[in-house]
Amino acid sequence: MDLFDDLPEPTQTSGPVSAAPVTARPQSTKEEEEEEKEEKSIKRKREDAESCTDKREEDKEERGEIKKVCKEGLPVLKGYVAARRGEREEMQDAHVLLPDMSSCLSALPGQVTRVSYFAVFDGHGGARASRFAAEHLHHNLSKKFPSGDTENVDKLIKKCLLDTFKQTDEDFLKKASSQKPAWKDGSTATCVLVVDDIVYVANLGDSRAVLCRLEAAAAADGQRRLVTLALSKEHNPTMYEERMRIQRAGGTVRDGRVLGVLEVSRSFGDGQYKRCGVISSPDLRRCQLTANDRFIILACDGLFKVFSADEAVKFVLNILQEGSVEQRAGLTEEEVRFEAACQQLASEAVRRGCADNVTVILVSVGF
Repeated sequence: MDLFDDLPEPTQTSGPVSAAPVTARPQSTKEEEEEEKEEKSIKRKREDAESCTDKREEDKEERGEIKKVCKEGLPVLKGYVAARRGEREEMQDAHVLLPDMSSCLSALPGQVTRVSYFAVFDGHGGARASRFAAEHLHHNLSKKFPSGDTENVDKLIKKCLLDTFKQTDEDFLKKASSQKPAWKDGSTATCVLVVDDIVYVANLGDSRAVLCRLEAAAAADGQRRLVTLALSKEHNPTMYEERMRIQRAGGTVRDGRVLGVLEVSRSFGDGQYKRCGVISSPDLRRCQLTANDRFIILACDGLFKVFSADEAVKFVLNILQEGSVEQRAGLTEEEVRFEAACQQLASEAVRRGCADNVTVILVSVGF
């Protein structure tokens, strides 16, 4: 079995870009002399800096320290969120946006320079499970995240995610069972962990994550199409493997629900259904971000009840490509567009008749 359910490997289409020829204007002798002096000065400073760097690296090697190379060309990620209560009496969704999770981590693996984390939790039976997961999952993750000189980061991250989900579920169930009466809340989870340019998605239940990617090859008309790539796998009791697990555990599936009640087959919490095969082990997927990627959508099922994944991506693209935008202090034009796209997507889900809570996270990807 593969380590992860990998998504198709991206095709690299970018290559060296040829610079346009520059026509130089005639220079006077004085200008040439000044330019030559400046070049010599820059060269001297560069040589001095390289000499100091080499000396520092030699000292580090002598002391046995690990050299950590800062990678260039990493994607720039920015997160935007929109939440709507819909027709529900209570907002039971929760979310977390950490474009830079470094402050939560005591140390990083030697070859890793940045970690980002985005998550959506869709609660049911109450808001306590979703809020607990939003508060504790990334802290548990940071404690278990690999550090130091590691050879197989993928394997360690997989174990870290599995252990983190298990611990978070156990911690909530312990707290829920200690209450009088015991809490019966549950929650889905869709978490996107970006380690440098690698995306790891851990998912429980029916919240989803999708990626908008530009096709590597142009179509017959010369245009490059934008495609929607699923980053997560839904878990509901009607799926064959999920239903078989539930039945082996002694549970039943009626009307597409566990015991005729619970709509999802994997979740945090839901202590009363654990004996029926409802588990908290997430599906894990992984893909590499490239310059062909535009954005990631994470959302609870409230969005996808009224939008297909393709429709959601096209809706966002239409707003990003609109002609004029209202300028806002402290935000670039692109940030204003992404913020508007996120807010309008959530509002449109409610307008289309979704009575459920709707939470949307839109993560822009730039290189």
